[in-house]
Amino acid sequence: DTAGGGARQPLLDFLSGAGGRLRMGTLLSRQSCQARLRSPEGMSLAEFLYPALQAYDFLHLQQHHGCRIQLGGADQMGNIMSGYELVTKMTGTDVFGITVPLITNTTGDKLGKTAGNAVWLNRDKTSPFELYQFFVRQQDNIVEKYLKLFTFLPLEEIDHIMEMHAKEPEKWAPQKRLAAEVTKLVHGREGLESAKRCTKALYYSSVEALEAMSDQELQELFKQAPSAELLLEPGMSVLDLCRKANAILDGPSGYQKITNGGVSINGMRVTDPEAVLVLGQHILKNGVSLLRVGKKNYYIIKWLQL
Repeated sequence: DTAGGGARQPLLDFLSGAGGRLRMGTLLSRQSCQARLRSPEGMSLAEFLYPALQAYDFLHLQQHHGCRIQLGGADQMGNIMSGYELVTKMTGTDVFGITVPLITNTTGDKLGKTAGNAVWLNRDKTSPFELYQFFVRQQDNIVEKYLKLFTFLPLEEIDHIMEMHAKEPEKWAPQKRLAAEVTKLVHGREGLESAKRCTKALYYSSVEALEAMSDQELQELFKQAPSAELLLEPGMSVLDLCRKANAILDGPSGYQKITNGGVSINGMRVTDPEAVLVLGQHILKNGVSLLRVGKKNYYIIKWLQL
């Protein structure tokens, strides 16, 4: 990958070889190039040379690894065409390019690494829950297209799902089916179950779902949530728990936060700061408490030596 920093190719060798075969008129006529040239920012030399470097990548892969197909997003059409032209001119080999539709967010912007909003297949980067939620949140006008692109459902079945959706839009059936199919495809049945558990725990305050969650799922679900390990002391109260977890301020304002109904434990609101913690209610069977303060501040409490 010359563009991304693999084997180094001396610049003069590149220019006299591949550079001599790439025509300026063709490179300048590309739609992406025209758009950049007309934009207020213009186009830098580095940007202009990018298609040439990508074309050279294709040539290198074809010559050294027998690669004959380049696959890319629809926005890569010009770069892939440059590669196709270079390889066919220099080697006479038949090569092919395939472009696929881009996935965009609700405002039509591209999803990807550069934009910082990529959806990954790797569980460490995008958990099954996040993958599931990404597809569940898709708008009506795009969900049918995604069912066709990302699932193996027969077209008649997709038509039927959309017909039912027109009658009962409040059920979000196509979105749920899409999310389930993709999550199952990427992470298997266990991944789908994990996504559903996390959904129930977070959005439906399901104690059963919380109790069934593994440590990995808890960390995936509450990525930003601080976690604390605490020892359960006799007579420990809701107020003690909140203070030890640094979830409320010391003094009257913290006390008031609880009495005003701003605190919940395992999805249940607690309004008595002096209430003693009860096993099975405030502390789940898996030795965890999920503390929420306000609407979005979560704290994961792991109880030691229960």
